[in-house]
Amino acid sequence: MASEEKNVNQVVDHLFRHEAGRMVAVLTRLFGLHNIELAEDVVQDTLHQALQDWPFGLMPDNPAAWLITVAKRKAINTIRREKFYRSFAGDIDTLLKSEWTATYTMDQVFLESEITDSQLRMIFTCCHPDLPTEAQVALTLKTLCGFSIAEIAAALLTTESNINKRLYRAKEKIRNKGIDFSVPTGAHLQLRLDAVLLVIYLLFNEGYNSTGDNPAIRKDLCLEALRLAMLLTQNSAINEYPAVYALLALLCLHSARLDARIDNNDCLVILEDQDRRLWNHELIQQGMQFLAQSAIGATATAYHLEAAIAAEHCMAPDFASTNWQRIHDYYTALEKLKPSSVIRLNLAIVIGKKDGPEAAIALLHQLETHKALENSYLLYTSLGEFYYLAGKKELALDYFLRARTLTRSPAIRQLLDRKMSR
Repeated sequence: MASEEKNVNQVVDHLFRHEAGRMVAVLTRLFGLHNIELAEDVVQDTLHQALQDWPFGLMPDNPAAWLITVAKRKAINTIRREKFYRSFAGDIDTLLKSEWTATYTMDQVFLESEITDSQLRMIFTCCHPDLPTEAQVALTLKTLCGFSIAEIAAALLTTESNINKRLYRAKEKIRNKGIDFSVPTGAHLQLRLDAVLLVIYLLFNEGYNSTGDNPAIRKDLCLEALRLAMLLTQNSAINEYPAVYALLALLCLHSARLDARIDNNDCLVILEDQDRRLWNHELIQQGMQFLAQSAIGATATAYHLEAAIAAEHCMAPDFASTNWQRIHDYYTALEKLKPSSVIRLNLAIVIGKKDGPEAAIALLHQLETHKALENSYLLYTSLGEFYYLAGKKELALDYFLRARTLTRSPAIRQLLDRKMSR
């Protein structure tokens, strides 16, 4: 019985992660953005109902549909209980408060196309430019991805108290500024879309290169980011923007390599040592198709250039065949587009692959002098690697040891230990 209950809990957790965002979004569409906590309460109550009913042999054939049905029923009961005390979404408030129209309205809002529309409304609300970026990320994880406060705190390397404060302040700002629960149109769409794409990019990056005490790769974050990016293509106004497809290409091409980046001992595997047979070639093909779609515009964004770099790695049959000159050209363009120390670090690494370790070492020491990356294990790992290739093993060891002090990740420390053992 204990084993059966454990399996049920795992199924519920998996379903809740994937269905919670859908349900919160559509219930917010019904209740109004000012009642978002009420929507979250109904979803939480639905989960508790599943935990109570399913372990006793009542697990439905279609659990996701069961969750939606129960959420609808609980939403109707909530509206009946609260209709004299609060207002709901402005455009359907009257319909919800009438017994003649409430059930029909509920059924219409819960249609699959409307659920998709509600999720799009939610992500543009979460990523409103009036909210700080860290609040946008936390709100997106909570409302659209079904993450708990503890999971968000772990993913973003902060405390649960800080996450609760971010969410509270974000919701207060949404209420006080009267932010609409809608997908913007016209000139406002580009600005808001840029914020949405950035949040999705940050989510994926945190999963792909997870930090702190987290596992080195958070596949759940990567897949949620990919799901949200795919969601954007469901809107005819949004899917005209080439940057959407460029970001999708980038996420697909990186996701294709996830299974090869960790070995059986949960240790990171660098690109040079990855078994390319483990790469997901369907995802690579899909990423290349998205990259081709992104080429319809006249301007290359950072997402275009990063996707092009990822494509070069994916197209190379082996590490030795990598076209480092082309990757160098893409990184040079990327550095001009959005200058940063991290991009210059990657450019130095590529130059080392192309022109030899001494060329990289000189550039890496320039970055070291500027101190922008003085707390980055990546800078000192790179110096260690190129000094090793240059035959200066004592210097390499010193830099690997320094890099090890700058990361808490067990997987990264294991990787550095392997490098040092050489």
